[in-house]
This record gives sequence, C-alpha cells and structure tokens, in this order.
Amino acid sequence: MQKNPLLFATLLFALAACTIHTGSHDAHGNHDTHGDAHGDTHRYGEIVMTPAQVRDGGITTETVRPSDFRDVMRVGGQLQATPDGEHTIAATADGIVTYAAGVANEGAAVSAGQTIATISARQLQDGDPVEKARIAYETAKNEHERAAMLCERHVISQTEYESVRERYETARIAYNALAPRHSANGTAVTATAGGYIKSRIAQQGAYVAVGEPLLVVTKTKRLQLRAEVPERMFSRLNSVATANFRCAGDTTTYSLAALNARLVSYGRSKADGTFYIPVTFEFDNIGSFFAGSFVEVYLLSSPRHNVLSVPNTALTEEQGIHYIYIKKAATTAETVFEKREVKPGATDGVRTEIRAGLKGGEAVVTHGAVQVKLAAVTAVPEGHTH
Repeated sequence: MQKNPLLFATLLFALAACTIHTGSHDAHGNHDTHGDAHGDTHRYGEIVMTPAQVRDGGITTETVRPSDFRDVMRVGGQLQATPDGEHTIAATADGIVTYAAGVANEGAAVSAGQTIATISARQLQDGDPVEKARIAYETAKNEHERAAMLCERHVISQTEYESVRERYETARIAYNALAPRHSANGTAVTATAGGYIKSRIAQQGAYVAVGEPLLVVTKTKRLQLRAEVPERMFSRLNSVATANFRCAGDTTTYSLAALNARLVSYGRSKADGTFYIPVTFEFDNIGSFFAGSFVEVYLLSSPRHNVLSVPNTALTEEQGIHYIYIKKAATTAETVFEKREVKPGATDGVRTEIRAGLKGGEAVVTHGAVQVKLAAVTAVPEGHTH
C-alpha cells in the first residue's frame, strides 16, 4: 500500500463522496414526511400544492357517489327550423325586384308587415301589370253596369249577365290585390311574419313572375334537433327520452331537458339511399343557436343504477391513457392530490362513466385538473438533476 499512496487516497475520496450524495437524498428527497411547498410529490403519483396554488388555479372537487347514469348513443345531427317557423315570401307581380335597404343580406331581421322589396315593370315591354289590372277592372266594371241595366229590361238573359258579372269580379279581385301595395316605384312586397332572412332566392335586379319565391324567413323561438341514428341502433330508439348536444366548434354541451324540449318523433324505417334513421326533438332557442348548424348528439335512454361518473372536465389524457386527480388530504399549509389512472366508459357529453380506478366517496378534481397536472410536471425541487 505504501507503493500506491495516490491510489489509496483516491479510493478514500470516492467513498466520502458517495456518503455525502446519499445524505443529500435524505435531506432533500424524504417526500413521504415533508413534501415541498411548491408542488413536490410525497410519493409517486402524489402532488402537493399550496393554498395559493389551489386558489389561483381555480381547483374545485366533487365527492363521487354512485348514481343513475343513462345509456348513451352518440350520433351526428343538425339543427333545423320548425315547420311553422319558416315561410317563403313570393313575388306579388311580374317585374324587376329591388330589395329594401337593410334586408338584402342573409341574417337580416324583418318584422311583420315590413316592406322588403318592390317589383316594377315600367321599363318592360309588357308594361306595368298594376296599370293593366286597373284598366281591365274599369272596363269590366263598365260592362257589368251596362249588363245589369240590360238584364233588368230583359234585353239580355240572366245567363249572359252572370257571365259578365263573373269577369267583373275576377278583374276587381286582381286589381284590389295589387292596388294597395302599388306606388310610383312599383308593387311593394311585405313580410307576412317577423323573423330573420334565412336565404335569398331571387337576386337584386332579377326578373320575377307572380308567385316566384324571393326570400325564406325563419323564426328562432323554437328549433328542431334532428339526430341521424345508424340502423344498427334501431332497437334502442323506443327507450330514448331526451338528449344532450354540442355544436360544431363549441366546447359547451347543452341539455335538451333544460331547454323545454319534447321528443317529436323517431323514424320507423330508413329513407331510400341512407343507412340512418331520424330522431327529432323540438326545443326553445336560447338565442345562440341557428338552423343549419351541425351538432354532435348524445341520445339518452334507459338509466343504469349505481354508476360512478365524473364531469368530463375531470379527465385528462396522456398517450391514450386517461387520468383523474384525487384530493387525498388538505391542511392550512398544503393540499395533497393523487394522480390516478382510470378506465372511462360512456359519456353523455357532460359526465363520463368510470368503470375502473375510482371508488365511491373519493373527492375528484372537477375543475383545474390541468393545473394539478402541471404542478406534477414541475414537482422536481431546484437543484435536483437525477
């Protein structure tokens, strides 16, 4: 050993360094008894947060109890106007259509009796139809007065008089239908009911004939939800009672039960060329929905009892594996959460069934799960590099 003093000194220094490193673990890594006030874990899967972190993160919990959970059929659908909530405004005369200011665009609001367009034929070869109707009416009126006098004198038969009177009544009705809405600008077209312009069929400046559609006006007080159900689910349709839905691009799930909804009908057969069966609900429009929107529908049928479920906001996902966070303990200095892997089941758009990984009576983080997750990611104390 005297021949190798340098080797002996090196071995002693290495042994001392290992002892110091182990002590560092005891001083800084005894998470089971101390924890860290800034998110350090006590054990694997547990996260410690201060009261300030819990408050600033908006973290709330819910004690989970077994309850009823309805069977769910998740399908696609679309919002539609009710049959009596949509009507078409047609042309009342032949001519060129000119829309009133403010109602030429889709989505514009109109009220009952409002003038939405005028139709004029003054510049057309056939002339103004209202003027032609006036001339026809006055001519028929004169003929009728003359025929009435001749009939009284028995110059013409009653049959001839009735024929003249029929032509007069026809001309009178036609003229009276046009005259009240006629002005120097043309014949006015008015809305028969209030609502919103859904679509404009005839373009500005186009020629239209009597009866041709100009605009489609829709009301928004009530809407219909039409769900398209695959035919393989047909046997379950008779148990459908209500539904939840979510509009495309929206993160909020709406409950038909809270929108004064009713089940209108469900199909007993599928239409030709399709593999889907329609299920239709009608509900109150709270002002944020519009006909034509595509939606994700959660049809709710028979309830199942003693099911554990959590709000959808409680679930987080990592590489296809789902987790929740359980509140284990809380003191004035810290709150301890546990990260728990769970096996989710069906979802109704608001809550999700938990088939494994959760027990009744446990407190689950319902809002702020992402903040708890971030606290777990940053849980390694400063200076730890292992």
